[in-house]
Amino acid sequence: MILLIDADSLVFASCYKTRETPEDDLYHSTIEDCKLKFNEQFMKIVNDLEDIYEIEKIITFNGSKGNFRKLITKNYKANRKKQLIPPFLNEMHDYVKSEYNSVFSYGIETDDLVAKYWKELSDILGKDQVMIVSIDKDYKQFPALIYNYHFKHKEILHISEKEALYNFYEQMIVGDTADNVNYFKGMGKAFAKKYYLGCQTKYQYTKKLYKLFKKQYKSKARQKYTECYHLLKLRTQ
Repeated sequence: MILLIDADSLVFASCYKTRETPEDDLYHSTIEDCKLKFNEQFMKIVNDLEDIYEIEKIITFNGSKGNFRKLITKNYKANRKKQLIPPFLNEMHDYVKSEYNSVFSYGIETDDLVAKYWKELSDILGKDQVMIVSIDKDYKQFPALIYNYHFKHKEILHISEKEALYNFYEQMIVGDTADNVNYFKGMGKAFAKKYYLGCQTKYQYTKKLYKLFKKQYKSKARQKYTECYHLLKLRTQ
């Protein structure tokens, strides 16, 4: 098994300390404490998976910069502008890049890079030999093995082709609040499930979805559909 570990969330979490009281500091006060927390969390994930699979290789990803999606619309992740950046976050990204020989790029997001590696490796080795390790729901648009290591879940997902197809088209309606992508406010998962009832193929989903864009955006339907698609679809090449 090859593990593709999206470490962005781990890096972010490593900057926060466990607080025993509400008055305790939110962040670690030294970079060494951040490094210790990251290393412990990273190895816990690997050890848990080694109990189930024979791990042949681990590829770590973090800290890609220059997201092309921000050129599509100024609204993309605009909700994060006021978000506080934890102390040592940039230093931790540099640490992981150096110590874990992680993969990163410019112009795309970390999850695009993970998606690209997943596609290339799974095409060669088979989808049962490559696992994406991440808490990011966006990877569910692929028929992949995914390990969600979040303590509330800790589950291995086996996403089928049918599920992956539905998951992406569902997200086109539901949107992504974390990235400020929402083209159909008030339309959630229950609406999407009912609206797509009977759809089986990509053509059927696309036709049905475009009809919804036409109803919502009239003459701007094509523009809005294209925007939404490129904001949510992870790049695999």
